Amino acid sequence: MSEEREWWRRVLVVPVRPRVAFAGLRDDRPEAVEARQEPILALILLAGVAGILATPAWQTLMDDASRDPLVVAVLTFIGGSLYGAAGYWIVGGALYLALRGLGSPAPYRRARHLVALSVVPLVLSLVVLPIEIAAYGGDVFRSGGDDEGAPETIFLLLRLGFVGWTVGLLAVGIQELEAWTWEKVAGAVALSALVLAAALAIPSVL
Repeated sequence: MSEEREWWRRVLVVPVRPRVAFAGLRDDRPEAVEARQEPILALILLAGVAGILATPAWQTLMDDASRDPLVVAVLTFIGGSLYGAAGYWIVGGALYLALRGLGSPAPYRRARHLVALSVVPLVLSLVVLPIEIAAYGGDVFRSGGDDEGAPETIFLLLRLGFVGWTVGLLAVGIQELEAWTWEKVAGAVALSALVLAAALAIPSVL
């Protein structure tokens, strides 16, 4: 139980002391892996909710009058959970292939857990939603509402800032775990993006 509490503490310090959190991923003991399962799960589910809220489909969710706020909340939780789980495995796989291609012996599990810790900023971006709702109410989930135009752009830029923070943390995590030069770290991030883009393009090609 003490190891699990330690991992919750590591999650909390990711924004301010990311290297401390990422360094813990070197511990591959079964007990250590088990201890970080719940924090990792919470992160990927919450990041999935944050991610799906930013999609165009969710900005028109209440165009259908039969969808009240409770329905929207349930759909967001379910859809976000699936979105987060898919991202965890797919993005983790892309990172794993990129790291292996550049000579890292790190296992797939560590790549996935690195991705999960890196998405803490996406989880923090959820604070944007209450601000939007307080300002524009249900228009946040409707097309043609008062939030369109400049407000929509401002909130989009805020969310992109959290995405940039996530990518930065991913780079810090790679550097901490692999002790690579920043040039090689940048190459790993870029290669991960290429692998991910190729994987996402396969269904459309087929």
